[in-house]
Amino acid sequence: MEKNRHYVIVGSGVASVYAAKAIRDHDLDAEISIVGAEPSFPYHRIKLSKGLFTDLHQEKVSIKKEKWFVQNKINLQANTTVTSIDTVNRTVTSADGQMIAYHKLLLCTGATNRKLDIAGAALPGVHSIRDRNDADRLKAALQPGDRIAIIGGGVQGVETAWSFIEAGYAVTIIEAAPRLMIRQLDERSAALLEQRMLGRGADIRLGQGVATITGSGRAEGVELQDGSQLPCEHVVYSIGIVPNITLARQIGLEVRNGILVDEYMQTSAAHVYAAGDNAEFEGRVDGLWGSAIEQGTIAGSNMTGNPATYKRPVPLTLFNAFDTPLFSIGQVDEQCDISVTGLTEEYYSRLFIKGGVICGAIVFDNAAASLPYKTAIEQGIRLDGLDLQSSSIPDLMAEVTKRSQYQHQ
Repeated sequence: MEKNRHYVIVGSGVASVYAAKAIRDHDLDAEISIVGAEPSFPYHRIKLSKGLFTDLHQEKVSIKKEKWFVQNKINLQANTTVTSIDTVNRTVTSADGQMIAYHKLLLCTGATNRKLDIAGAALPGVHSIRDRNDADRLKAALQPGDRIAIIGGGVQGVETAWSFIEAGYAVTIIEAAPRLMIRQLDERSAALLEQRMLGRGADIRLGQGVATITGSGRAEGVELQDGSQLPCEHVVYSIGIVPNITLARQIGLEVRNGILVDEYMQTSAAHVYAAGDNAEFEGRVDGLWGSAIEQGTIAGSNMTGNPATYKRPVPLTLFNAFDTPLFSIGQVDEQCDISVTGLTEEYYSRLFIKGGVICGAIVFDNAAASLPYKTAIEQGIRLDGLDLQSSSIPDLMAEVTKRSQYQHQ
């Protein structure tokens, strides 16, 4: 093993933490540095929508506590922005003039929120929440009785809406698609969720884009594409992410939407890896928490010379806003061979089946209930011999779980 091994990780999100953990698991002696622009320890970004009005600066929001970094001898340089990389001499340079030599380099530069490209988007009172500072600024600007317009009815938009409603604010969600959470839900489940949300005080406008944000000096309302006006004091938008690839471009790495990586998380340059929301694998930037954890782990392992290959985790969304626990897992589009649906007034479940195995599920139930579905999809448990038309979903899942256990004996 080479002497003076220094693994440098640029960016301080979840992929960085899991990469550092994997490196330390395989290499007890090397130096590990995480260099991040944010001023604090890496934290659970998903709390920004799920728990907007909680204390986002408390230690339990951190992915790992300070003690973990100390015990694992991981040097975190917060508040430090890397401005250039020299891949020939293997150094990174920060905005404050530090030059750091690396043995292997991992880019975990993440993503920024996609900007709203309409008139009025730059007015005060228009917000996008990507980090804790964004959340702090928004909360500091709120006055009692303010009305909030949320542009984007994906998971983050809906969770943010619930945070506002729980805190006592009037909220309207505006979504250009014909239903909420279009990537996670089918028509029936989205309609059921919509009813729950309306019953808990949300105003929802579907199939409608925002034409402009109106106001003189600050946001005072939004005008929808049908010309209708919606007065509000704040606009919060959540319309997707854009990978941060500026540094990668500067050093000539191959990029498309993200930094191109192979199954080892290796970029087009020797000794340089990428993981998380900035990485593009097999034509897609995943932009998912679970994928970032897995990519960071795989990158860290390969950087230490312990080969591991990235296999996309089964996408899983756990949702609990509007007093409605549900999960969406795997492929939940209409391109399945067959689907099995269970529906009562309070409960909805649907299995998506392709080639004799479950490929996806939407279920109104809590996170713990998702485990058998996840196992069935990951293991590709076959449904041969089961009566898919007349069996209930609980009966089918009981049999699938039995087969899964039998398969592993």
